[in-house]
Amino acid sequence: MSASEQADVVVVGLGPGGEYVAGTLAAAGLDVVGVEAELVGGECPYWGCVPSKMMIRAGNLLAEARRVPALAGEAVVTPDWNRVAGRIRDEATDDWNDQVAADRLAAKGGRLVRGTGRLSGVRQVTVGDRTVEARRGVVLATGTRPRIPPVPGLEGTPYWTNRDAMAAKELPDSMVVLGGGAIGVELAQVFARFTCAVTVIEGQDRLLSQEEPEAGELAAEVLRADGVTVLTGARARQIGHDGTEFTVRLEGDGEPLRAERLLVATGRHADLAALAVDTVGLDPTAGVVHTDGQMRAGDGLWAVGDITGHGAFTHVSMYQAQIAVQDILGQPGPDADYRALPRVTFTDPEIGAVGLTEGQAREQGLRVRTSVLTTASSTRGWIHGPGNEGFIKLVEDADRGVLIGATSAGPAGGEVLYGLNVAVHAEVPVHRLRHMIYTYPTFHRTVEAALGALR
Repeated sequence: MSASEQADVVVVGLGPGGEYVAGTLAAAGLDVVGVEAELVGGECPYWGCVPSKMMIRAGNLLAEARRVPALAGEAVVTPDWNRVAGRIRDEATDDWNDQVAADRLAAKGGRLVRGTGRLSGVRQVTVGDRTVEARRGVVLATGTRPRIPPVPGLEGTPYWTNRDAMAAKELPDSMVVLGGGAIGVELAQVFARFTCAVTVIEGQDRLLSQEEPEAGELAAEVLRADGVTVLTGARARQIGHDGTEFTVRLEGDGEPLRAERLLVATGRHADLAALAVDTVGLDPTAGVVHTDGQMRAGDGLWAVGDITGHGAFTHVSMYQAQIAVQDILGQPGPDADYRALPRVTFTDPEIGAVGLTEGQAREQGLRVRTSVLTTASSTRGWIHGPGNEGFIKLVEDADRGVLIGATSAGPAGGEVLYGLNVAVHAEVPVHRLRHMIYTYPTFHRTVEAALGALR
């Protein structure tokens, strides 16, 4: 590429959303340059969604086998992490090689530029000493990185982030997890099921603090059942590493925690200063890039994915990418609508949620009715037996008579969420939902009972 050249569109960051934008626009006949500093495909296929779910699948199989004596006979389980690490390396990541993804973009007509891209003016991106001017505009899709807390002693130690956990060829004997959000609790449960001694430290008063209180209580309950030590309302004040193990001292009195590994899972953040957003009039100290409903962030500038602040979810990035593509092609459709934003924490049981929590709804001044029914109270939950922990929680806007939020926790909780997602998104009247026929005996039939219990 020459020192300065032109393209129709430059996409900075080729994670799921950025790759979709670049590939789709290129296939539509536009001259597209995609800029990627790491691997084409981004966090999700190499260090996030895909490898973690392979881990979780393996851990769930171990847990199911251990439930055999209660229901079906005898079983002897011998965990083997090599099977998990091998599948991640060979099937999910191709040993962290993105050639297939890069070839996919090229086959659609897109041009890949490897390096760190930054804005250098309106419709202009610089990569190293090369600059590309975009005739139509630039799409920012650079995602987020782990947020590392400023705990004294942490810097300089060989702590893990999610990336190190996904690439682990050997299982540590012990691990401390800083952070009780989705990543922290998912990996804590998996490692514990493979016989690692795990302690989770969460500064809030419950795990999964962005979700319903019942969700956090359930997560703590099932993690403890798997042997995880869960410490909520706890904060690390000093961390050390002696070359062999970590020492974590908590605020207040008490013996320090010791572990072979330390996983930092305390959230993620976007680095807008590194993108030089000030060159197009945006605030480099902001936490997110604000967009309108068509994902426009400025003149000839769009943004999709984590950096827009609507959740670090692949499905949000892809949803936004589709909107941005249509707008760039001059075929704009409906604005982005996040009222029914779904998310799933893939613990066992899965904890799915959509829309507002009860607390969020009340903070907005809405008059709400709620209900909570356990999965075990349903016929299917009772039949299922061991592993049937979970609940359905509904949040209704009492004045409009529609659901504005719901949580589906239990076996296949993420799948059961689909019907609730439709109900919240389409604003189906609660009285209509009550007169629907619910299949018997299914986990989702608990929704029918929960609708009747709204108070």
